[in-house]
Amino acid sequence: MKPTMGWRDLASEALAGIAARPLRSALTVLGTVLGITTLVITLGVAATAGNQIAGRFDEASATEVTVAIPDQRDPSAPPYVTWAALPDLTRLNGVESAAAVARPTRTSSAQVRANDLKDPTAVTDRTLPAVAATSGLLKVLDASIKQGRFFDDGHVARHDRVAVLGESAAKLVGITRIDDAPTVFVNNEPFTVIGIIDNIGRASELGMASAVILPYTSANDRLRTGNPTEVLIHTALGAAQLVAGQAPLALSPNDHAQLRVLAPPDPASLRGGVEHDVNGLFLVLGLVSLVVGAIGIANVTLVTVLERTGEIGLRRALGAARRHIAAQFLVESSAIGLLGGILGASAGMITVVVVSVSREWTPVLDLRLAAGAPVAGAIVGLLAGVYPALRAARMQPVDALRAGT
Repeated sequence: MKPTMGWRDLASEALAGIAARPLRSALTVLGTVLGITTLVITLGVAATAGNQIAGRFDEASATEVTVAIPDQRDPSAPPYVTWAALPDLTRLNGVESAAAVARPTRTSSAQVRANDLKDPTAVTDRTLPAVAATSGLLKVLDASIKQGRFFDDGHVARHDRVAVLGESAAKLVGITRIDDAPTVFVNNEPFTVIGIIDNIGRASELGMASAVILPYTSANDRLRTGNPTEVLIHTALGAAQLVAGQAPLALSPNDHAQLRVLAPPDPASLRGGVEHDVNGLFLVLGLVSLVVGAIGIANVTLVTVLERTGEIGLRRALGAARRHIAAQFLVESSAIGLLGGILGASAGMITVVVVSVSREWTPVLDLRLAAGAPVAGAIVGLLAGVYPALRAARMQPVDALRAGT
């Protein structure tokens, strides 16, 4: 008659084996706890950070759309986009403000000076970009006026020779105040400075801080800046994708395919991409910690087998089969892994919540991860105990009894 051993007896023997050496078992469980905790923390923090980054993206730059206008292939053909096309764009639903800009190559490095005096001891000429723009540029840039004002539609319509300087450009040419109506000479053409801007909020246009900004009418009169080279658009939150698809048609119905639109990616896809990238990075770290815990379980279980050779020999002599011995040690290692998974999942979720609250983030916790972590711990423990269990099962009763005496 083959010896039998029920699951109740098997569980009882496994728990007795774990309880016989509580300190060693506790240290073994700690290895699994650290591995599972690290895994839960990294995945939880990655999801939370991805959600936070995407949220900040929504607020900061999800409203910025730029339409790039290529150079005209045939100079005699009508331009792709004219300055007069801007009102058609601003009527689109979701467009809060827009501005057309001309940055031709001939004015990208214009000679600028603040007066007409020749001082041989000072550097009076600066090479700065000269930009022609419509009056809505200030709002699109999300910039503020440091001194003076920005030019308006009246300046544009009258072809006034006025200029607005970026903060860096004003410093370079030595203009610190505008109450005395200073003049700058751009490629020897005079323009009266009426304002200085600072704190540009549009990240893609920070270069405007070192530019001389002119009304497009007077800039074209004096510097031959021509038609716009790009259109900057500020949209309502969530409308960027819609506006990006409609803007080329509104600006150039006949040549819309020639225009290139730069729009922010969809926030949902960005959030998924951020979470995927961060998860991929931290998942490796969590798995490494989990492997370390598995190695710890394997080492301790193997040492336990070697120390309990007398017990193994006695059980074999009393009729226990090899499968019973192997099953006992597998259950022991699985129980240690399961306990470590439960404690690690709990510690990891608490840590994610604490980190999120301290950073004023909204914690993102995947309940499937919390439920699966104990199962993962049990599987890790089971795999870690395979070799020690096989080692114990292969012991001959006589040899085990002799080694145990």
